[in-house]
Amino acid sequence: MTVYSFLQITLYISMVGLLAKPMGWYMYRIHRGGFISLNRVFRPVEYLIYKFSRINPDEKMDWKQYLRAMVLFNLLGIVVVYAVLRTQHFLPLNPQQFNAVDPYLAWNIAISFTTNTNWQSYCPETTLSYFSQMFALTVQNFLSASTGIAILLSFIRGIINKETTNLGNFWVDVLKSTLYVFLPLAVILSIALVSQGVIQNHKQYQNVQFFEKKENKSIEYTGHIIPMGPAASQIAIKQLGSNGGGFFNTNASHPYENPTPLTNFLEMLAILLIPAGLCYTFGMMTNARKQGRALLITMMLVFVPLVFTTTLAEYALSSHLEHANTEISISLGNMEGKETRFGVSNSSLWAMATTATSNGSVNSMHESFSPLASFNMLFLMQLGEVIFGGVGSGLYGILIYVIITVFVAGLMIGRTPSFLGKRIDPFEMKMASIIILTMPLITLVSTALSLVIPSGLNSLSDSGPHGFSEILYAFTSMANNNGSSFAGINANTPFYNILGSIVMLIGRYGIAIPVLAIAGSLSQKKSIVINSGTLPTDTPLFICLLIGVVLVIGALTFFPALSLGPIAEQLFLRLH
Repeated sequence: MTVYSFLQITLYISMVGLLAKPMGWYMYRIHRGGFISLNRVFRPVEYLIYKFSRINPDEKMDWKQYLRAMVLFNLLGIVVVYAVLRTQHFLPLNPQQFNAVDPYLAWNIAISFTTNTNWQSYCPETTLSYFSQMFALTVQNFLSASTGIAILLSFIRGIINKETTNLGNFWVDVLKSTLYVFLPLAVILSIALVSQGVIQNHKQYQNVQFFEKKENKSIEYTGHIIPMGPAASQIAIKQLGSNGGGFFNTNASHPYENPTPLTNFLEMLAILLIPAGLCYTFGMMTNARKQGRALLITMMLVFVPLVFTTTLAEYALSSHLEHANTEISISLGNMEGKETRFGVSNSSLWAMATTATSNGSVNSMHESFSPLASFNMLFLMQLGEVIFGGVGSGLYGILIYVIITVFVAGLMIGRTPSFLGKRIDPFEMKMASIIILTMPLITLVSTALSLVIPSGLNSLSDSGPHGFSEILYAFTSMANNNGSSFAGINANTPFYNILGSIVMLIGRYGIAIPVLAIAGSLSQKKSIVINSGTLPTDTPLFICLLIGVVLVIGALTFFPALSLGPIAEQLFLRLH
């Protein structure tokens, strides 16, 4: 690992830390009703939408009403996306005349983008019209991300409210996040990306001619088709909303989606900006700023070591590179599956940032990473996407681990567990247990099912530990609503489209529903007095305990499976 690589990673992590506080303050002002300059622009639009949609912004919802609104909203999203994909050949903005999307695939795409997963088992530039990309997928990138923040806000209100069923208004929470947070940031990022060469147009795909000079003769090559389209607008929100996926099949490794080191840095920064900022938003809304900082520090203490170990693993020479004994191999590290304009450092950092968050975009092929790096990517997702995670979902995920840690610590010291003045009772622990068991259950069951059914095995491009890792990675990604892929498995089959859809639905709503139930329970409780006997949850000791609980639960659940995949593959490389 070079000094240049170390400085790149340090700069990125420092920028995330510096921007987290102002971003958190901005979101706090939006959702607590404070004045911001954008109110003059968006407030009339906001109230016009309320009037048109017949929404009463002053209506208060309990957790069941909030849940019904969320499910209805997301169900409508699934129906609309499916309808657009199935009828895209009749709709405008289809210059390539693409046909309707296959029913199984359309169903998978609709669920994928509505659940903030953005799993793509298809080639976008040969499957989807511009209308489908813009009015189905890009719109859901906004709305699914806003849904995650809305659920988090309801959970925060459950903590700060006393003896009430009020968790806020789902429609207001979604609209404010969309209008005041994602829309202006997406516009700014889109303009920055376009200035660097990311395309944004509605042109037909371009036929281009190439010339090659051989022996003083120019040889013309024709028939090369270059895809066009409104890429920048979708790329901006997919990164800001921790959606992932891509306008192009190769995602952020495509030069029209991520052409320069600057666009690479801006897109990576956008991935972690809002999840990190929400830690500060949480601290300000609960009037416990130290708690918000403690959560951000917890995430950083897990994320940063994994970034450096992944980068080191990619720079370390395998036996194959040692035998090659070439200067380029030694200086560049493992460049298989990576773009030369990004190199090992930016590829490793991107892989860690996107698997830490539920962002499925890639700027290199994950299947080509070393087994140790693959282990880190898998393990980050298998922690439950609580190290930053998706916007909103990552923070309420780690807060569930805080509740479990408080309960464990209470058993250890013989005190009643409490968090920010709210007592943790058996109901909260039952819901928390359901949450931490849901993702491992659907991941491991789906993986096992795919290994014993011919339809699952026929899609593999590799056998042995690597083939096992392909299936494990796919379902880990879908169950955590991540969306990235090992890229060595053909998931565009009825088996994977149907099973994957079920996994993505459970991975999203099997977590969200118990979280809302906990929020409803906490909001009805009295605040207990915090005294010298109360376990503080913002100290270095508690941070270490929280990290231990997260890592131990993840390890106990997934290490047996990981030992059959990347661990076995790493040992195989060492032996040979």
